[in-house]
Amino acid sequence: MARKLKSDNVLFVAAILLVCASVVMVYSASANMALDVHEDPYFFLIRQGLWAMLGVAVLYVTMRIDYRVYRNGPLIWALLGVVVILLVAALLSPPVNGARRWVGFKMLSFQPSELAKIACILFTAFMLERRMHRINEISYSLLPIGIVTAVIAALIALEPDAGTTMSLLAIVGIMVFATGLRYRYIFTVAAVAIPLLIVYVMSAQYRVDRVHAFLDPWAYRHDKGWQIIQSFLAVGSGGIFGRGLNESVQKLFFLPYAHTDFIYAVIGEEFGLIGTTTILICFCVFVWRGMRIAMKAEDRFGSLVALGVTMMIGVQAFVNISVVLGLLPTKGIPLPLLSSGGSSLVVSLFSVGILLNISQHESADA
Repeated sequence: MARKLKSDNVLFVAAILLVCASVVMVYSASANMALDVHEDPYFFLIRQGLWAMLGVAVLYVTMRIDYRVYRNGPLIWALLGVVVILLVAALLSPPVNGARRWVGFKMLSFQPSELAKIACILFTAFMLERRMHRINEISYSLLPIGIVTAVIAALIALEPDAGTTMSLLAIVGIMVFATGLRYRYIFTVAAVAIPLLIVYVMSAQYRVDRVHAFLDPWAYRHDKGWQIIQSFLAVGSGGIFGRGLNESVQKLFFLPYAHTDFIYAVIGEEFGLIGTTTILICFCVFVWRGMRIAMKAEDRFGSLVALGVTMMIGVQAFVNISVVLGLLPTKGIPLPLLSSGGSSLVVSLFSVGILLNISQHESADA
């Protein structure tokens, strides 16, 4: 028996605060580059503002749609089919900065890998709910999840996009682990995955270079380590209170991708430790409330979807912030709800809408 409640206002406020910060910081981090490249300092501000309004509208609608609508086999398989088609189309599209991750053109370009994450979350939750009573029977419960996830992860890896690939595998892995999978299977997967990861990293020189830069960035400060060193300088020079809004020096063509992958570094330079800690608290609150929703959900499907969405935002935020602070090798993964990027923002807010709807249906036993 479930109770119909209001949406989780704490999680809603945390998400909206991050979106508001996104619009402000994307403008601050991108204005000079936008003026130089597009002859309009407001180019990225306008684009991010429009995507933010669309994303909030999507969130508003989604949080009013009963999440059990997504517990539909044909719907989920159709969504997976669309995702595969879009990923293949992206691989066949012209490369942008050496990667084939987008379909569409200009402001209407879309990154299918963002949609792939929510599709895999819904599919994994759908399969686990029906088969978790035999979760340790590999061929019955885990093989279908493994095959679908592997196909989608492989397509994303070919773009190439190692960060999103590993995030997707981590999200699905956490969802499966939460259902009570025996530890011996987890250790077996880890024993296989670690050598494969090493081979994958060694298969491309640019990935090897990123590892070298991670281990000793100052030894490669003029090339491979340039980006992370500029990130260190940005975060370090912000001190406790920061230089002030729009006063970042590193964003002036020193720090690459200042408005996307390294926006957290600009926040650190302009708002200091107080600013970065505030953003970190927002993500921690999001994960806390998301886990609470997962534990109190009406049914296993809702619980697993809530867990998957929470991890989708939480894992990405952890990886991005760790990269900016030099705790992980550089990866092209945005800071969810904050970095410039329409498809990432809209899909994230769509996912948050699902999470907020799940929060309206709480088990009476919770």
